[in-house]
Amino acid sequence: MAWPSILIVEDDRKMSRVFAASLETEGYRVFDVASGQAALAEVRTRNPDLILLDLGLPDIDGLLLVPAIREHSAAPIIVVSAREQEDDKVKALDSGANDYLTKPFSVPELLARIRVGLRSRARVAETGEKVVAFGDYTLDLGTRRLERSGKEVHLSVTESKLLATLARHADEVVTTNALLREAWGTAYDARNGYVRVYMHSLRHKIEEDPARPKYLVNESGLGYRLRTAAD
Repeated sequence: MAWPSILIVEDDRKMSRVFAASLETEGYRVFDVASGQAALAEVRTRNPDLILLDLGLPDIDGLLLVPAIREHSAAPIIVVSAREQEDDKVKALDSGANDYLTKPFSVPELLARIRVGLRSRARVAETGEKVVAFGDYTLDLGTRRLERSGKEVHLSVTESKLLATLARHADEVVTTNALLREAWGTAYDARNGYVRVYMHSLRHKIEEDPARPKYLVNESGLGYRLRTAAD
């Protein structure tokens, strides 16, 4: 079976070579481009399994490129950027990116994020699996029924909506705005306090130590991640 293919979209050629060498050492098939237009052409022709995307491209802002890629591909997109503003991170994730790494970062961290992205895609997007497991828990995405070791854990309707949304994007960052839209609708944009209250409740039902959550992890300023396993 062929190893997954990864498209690197990065105009810094030195950085691109570092990424490519590290990924090829791990066995991945790597293609690299230095512009947004070239990236779209590669997405259409090669259909990569995962995309590493820098936001600072010479021909198009990466924040605009993400939704353009999404018109042609469901592959995980990991943004790798020097931009540290939370607003840019939220925009990238809300427009369709799956994860965000701020430069500088270590190669092991990048490889770990790639493994998570590929694992998530294989589990849900390709296999169509309707049950997501984490720890002793299983969540049926169809019925939103949560069980722990075979016994049902009672969730309110809103709690089940939030958990199902996180589970559909397991191990990826889901922004607070996205959670608001899924659970309450577009009329509730910017009411972040709603999400905090219900995540607090979910943690008390799921986590052994709600103050130090293992599964329902907060991504500061961005949203939340359902962590299914330690990498």
